[in-house]
Amino acid sequence: MQSFKDSILKLITETSTNLPPDVRYAIQQARLREDAGTRSALALGTITDNIKRAEENVSPICQDTGMLTFKIKAPVDANQIEMAKQIRQAVKEATQLGKLRPNSVDSLTGENSGDNLGEGVPVIHFEQWENDYIDVRLILKGGGCENKNIQYSLPCELEGLGRAGRDLDGIRKCILHAVYQAQGQGCSAGFIGVGIGGDRTTGYELAKKQLFRSVTDTNPNPDLARLEEYIMEKANTLSIGTMGFGGNTTLLGCKIGSMHRIPASFYVSVAYNCWAFRRQGVTIDPETGAIRDWIYTDDAVPADAKDASVVETAEEKLGGRQVVLTTPITEEQIRDLKVGDIVVINGLIHTGRDALHKHLMDHDSPVDLNGGVIYHCGPVMLKDADGKWNVKAAGPTTSIREEPYQGDIIKKFGIRAVIGKGGMGAKTLAALKEHGAVYLNAIGGAAQYYAECIENVDGVDFMEFGIPEAMWHLQVKDFAAIVTMDAHGNSLHADVEKTSLDKLAELKEPVFK
Repeated sequence: MQSFKDSILKLITETSTNLPPDVRYAIQQARLREDAGTRSALALGTITDNIKRAEENVSPICQDTGMLTFKIKAPVDANQIEMAKQIRQAVKEATQLGKLRPNSVDSLTGENSGDNLGEGVPVIHFEQWENDYIDVRLILKGGGCENKNIQYSLPCELEGLGRAGRDLDGIRKCILHAVYQAQGQGCSAGFIGVGIGGDRTTGYELAKKQLFRSVTDTNPNPDLARLEEYIMEKANTLSIGTMGFGGNTTLLGCKIGSMHRIPASFYVSVAYNCWAFRRQGVTIDPETGAIRDWIYTDDAVPADAKDASVVETAEEKLGGRQVVLTTPITEEQIRDLKVGDIVVINGLIHTGRDALHKHLMDHDSPVDLNGGVIYHCGPVMLKDADGKWNVKAAGPTTSIREEPYQGDIIKKFGIRAVIGKGGMGAKTLAALKEHGAVYLNAIGGAAQYYAECIENVDGVDFMEFGIPEAMWHLQVKDFAAIVTMDAHGNSLHADVEKTSLDKLAELKEPVFK
């Protein structure tokens, strides 16, 4: 199979840079449902633009290319050992080409391998079958949505919904709660795969397996088909919306599978996936290793949308104020901002994620951060022939992980703005008010959109943390994000969470007897 490695490299590249037709169709429908001029409409417009740029640039849709999970069915006589070797080589090459971000980190030392290889990664599941071809499917699932996976053990008590029992209605409540608890932190609007039964391990495996189904298919089990339809209808009444901004679409797809369990255990496992639903598949000739066909084509898309493209409309305009700021930013400028304002930043900003925040708690910063901007981002970076760093993808990472540090960092260094996604908690909100800073929500997954706002890489510190965790110093122009937590104690995220909890409670009464 001399061409197998090249086929896997093509699969990885396509999965990272080009959403399949059924996913594009789901986003198209969400955009049609959204009210013009809202924050969610603006976010979906940016998402649309980002999808197009990623395809044209053949660059990652989202900078977090996540954990690679391969699901492979192969004939009995196919050499699985050799296939695994070639998959690992393809993963390494894809990382070198900037199609993947180096995401493999030693859990004990914190060292990044730099090539997406390591103990247990990439994840490769083999299964033998009697067909005469190889079926390879790949999903790239980023950390932001992976962190919103959740598993329930029935019976249990659920916030807003009360007791969930060991029956179909209890399962219904768990799935609704799973959507609620994700809020905007998993880059909603999202997709979910649900596994009913099994043990703690196989339940999650079954849930992730559902994500390989087509968005537009119908469950062959009539009870599960009815439940999928119900969840899609009711989850979208929670008003969480795209990026957690509020809106008409919170869920883009729901797929449910079930398996047997032992009497003592009843698990409902939910695998949450962001709007950047990067999964693709190919069939491969076992003799040559060449690709025969691509699996996720427009055959599953309704006839009236066969191109499966996201509807192109005029650029959405948000009714709020737009404020242009150049770094360094003053406290007076920050105090003038309110939730809902669109802020356009020009000048120098600095990336910072988990490793940097932990480091800065006990050390000085290598650069002056007074009046500065911290961007929660782990970019995809490549050096050119002259040794200069270039940004290949640079969307925001989920901010809530920095909640234990952020307020102290704002106070210590005089930071005026934090950019991220999904919002932050009460400690950060209090620090914003006390010290005069704001939280700006960028559009999660829009890695190409924001990469094109970066004019130059001025330098980098802490490369020993690895490319995603290093502190990159970036010159930006027209970098736009929305104020969702201001210096007056207001938080859009807290408001949306409260509203969605009230709506969740309206779904408490039994539906499936």
